[in-house]
Amino acid sequence: MAYANPNPALPSPSHPMAKSGYGKRLADDEEPYSEADFTHLCPRDAEIAPLIDCLENGAAMGYKDLAAAHPRYGQQAIRTSLRRLTEAGHLRRIKEHITVEDNSMRWVTRTYWSRIPRSEEWWAEFVRARKGRDVTHDHQPGLARTDEPTPAPEPTEAEAEPEEAEPASEKTTPAYRALAQLRTTDPRMALSESECNQLAPRAAEWMARGATPQDITRALTEGLPPTVTNPGGLARTRLESKMPPEPTPGPAQAPLRARVTRVVMMCGGCEEDETTTKLTDGLCDDCREQMKADAEEAAHFGALAGHLFRKKRERQTGGPVPDTFRSVPMQVQVDRLMDLHGARIAAHVRSTRGME
Repeated sequence: MAYANPNPALPSPSHPMAKSGYGKRLADDEEPYSEADFTHLCPRDAEIAPLIDCLENGAAMGYKDLAAAHPRYGQQAIRTSLRRLTEAGHLRRIKEHITVEDNSMRWVTRTYWSRIPRSEEWWAEFVRARKGRDVTHDHQPGLARTDEPTPAPEPTEAEAEPEEAEPASEKTTPAYRALAQLRTTDPRMALSESECNQLAPRAAEWMARGATPQDITRALTEGLPPTVTNPGGLARTRLESKMPPEPTPGPAQAPLRARVTRVVMMCGGCEEDETTTKLTDGLCDDCREQMKADAEEAAHFGALAGHLFRKKRERQTGGPVPDTFRSVPMQVQVDRLMDLHGARIAAHVRSTRGME
């Protein structure tokens, strides 16, 4: 996706992908990106939104992954912005129950993203339309979700340095045994040891093409003349003329069909869903209260930080300086300061209070 004004927080190509079937999904086809898409958001959210917007389908959407990709904002700031983007109608976390043709089932959690802010009614209709969707090519088989692949067991000392095995003797191969045992099936086809050694590669080719030792025995003993004067020559002729065709690859096995059989809206800030709590604009009441408390706390720290910041600047300049003489107004500087560090300061103060 090309951006006219590249954002410094665009993710690197190494941004992690979620497990198959999880992660970011586009809610709908949209017009190309423009700079005006996120102007209705606060500065921090307007910077984080393009980061999410340009992630590929299936990219990891956890706040820790996004914080690792952003050069300025940490986990707490990203988590708060995800809640606000949910409330603004850009984001919804949805849990889908997948039923596969073999009767296996699993739940997957997907984060749907819309560059256009959508109403609560639009998202409700989107969730309703997801039920019954065919997701055959977009699900991960199995019943359990794993975050990391299970590591392969460490090789034992004996496995680490296997001794080179001696090649098997031709007399012990199934092809050789099938030829040697012809004399017990029909004495007219009694082959010598030398003839068995010479014909074993041809018999082995039969077996490589799917034939069994019994197939070889029938081909070499059925319809024999009353007297066989050269069993080795007859066996060679029949092995060559009756050689089975090379196996052709069968049709590719079609993947098991999978459908969405149930869809549940989840809170954008926690693990609660609409079956256990009321959601408003994609958030539960507890998360909305937390957002309100965070906003009040941020406003308090913003006023305090603004006061201290102004005093610091006055000490540096020898007194108050009107905004008309500043390249950037003082209030804009304060807002930038809090937008960059407010969440970290508030989180630090909360943790300090918890230790009292």
